[in-house]
Amino acid sequence: MARALTDPWMLGGVEIPNRVVLAPLAGIGNWFVRLQAKRYGAGLAVSEMVSSHAIFHGNERTCVEMLRIHPDEHPVSVQLFGADPDVMAAAAERVAAAGADIIDINMGCPVPKVCKTGAGAALLDDPDKAVAVALAAAKGSGLPVTVKLRTGLRPGDGKGVALARALAERGQVAGLCVHPRHASQRHAGVPDYALAAQLVQELPVPVLISGGLRSAQQARDAFEQTGAEAVLLARGSLGNPWLFAELIGERDQHPSRDEILAEVDWVLERAVEHMGEDRANRYLRKFYPWYIERLGGTRAQQAVLQSALQQTPSTAVARDLFHGAILDDLLVAGYTLAP
Repeated sequence: MARALTDPWMLGGVEIPNRVVLAPLAGIGNWFVRLQAKRYGAGLAVSEMVSSHAIFHGNERTCVEMLRIHPDEHPVSVQLFGADPDVMAAAAERVAAAGADIIDINMGCPVPKVCKTGAGAALLDDPDKAVAVALAAAKGSGLPVTVKLRTGLRPGDGKGVALARALAERGQVAGLCVHPRHASQRHAGVPDYALAAQLVQELPVPVLISGGLRSAQQARDAFEQTGAEAVLLARGSLGNPWLFAELIGERDQHPSRDEILAEVDWVLERAVEHMGEDRANRYLRKFYPWYIERLGGTRAQQAVLQSALQQTPSTAVARDLFHGAILDDLLVAGYTLAP
């Protein structure tokens, strides 16, 4: 019998209520972003990528902010990156103490500042070290460990596939998340779902699929084409948590303007709660375009709103802008884009 996205499943002994997962989003996936996904039905949420070295050395912001877990998030996975097994073991122990249910290890990030440390996609070149890092995370934490990886470093390179096999056979991983693009492609190009389907059939552990899933139809198609255990939503969910609800059958229409504005208010409040007014006001500037696009309106209206939000002095003013309290005044006054 075919599996459905709404079916529960087990990942390393942890029960996941459905097969729709929030992917790790670097610099974005903090506790309130994960909680937002869970509010709309995500079965599992994975944290933004966290440095095992920063945890090991007791970096305050990392340990206080990035390891913060809300009680309503569970089950939740914390993604770590690093290439030193001893450091990874110690960091994983700290993550378990913070309340994570699962640890995910990033072995696919192509960003140079990560790869030059030997972590991320660089581990595709060193399967023995990659296996040692995975084993260390499991030993240090006592939690199930998963790994997110790419299929290779560049076109024609099957190192990621070979590493997936090694991790399943020797790394004692509970599951693998495959982004079926090469690291050199970043987020461009068509994901190789046929290769992902091959790994699903071949590997003895659950395989999750990520990459290119920006709509409900794309996610459903990838789930069916690959036979994966679950799908991970990343960029497609930014400013669109309703996508999770759509995939588990809890809604079939786009959010209304009032729903979008209520969600903006919720995000503003949680960001201030998380990092204080001043930092939240700056941090949220990367969030605003996602919601502006969803609200619609003319191109001129969107451009004025976007420019004003990038210069807003407070989250209270940002809220007023979104709700139109001062946007009309700006338009009438002939507000133009900042140079």
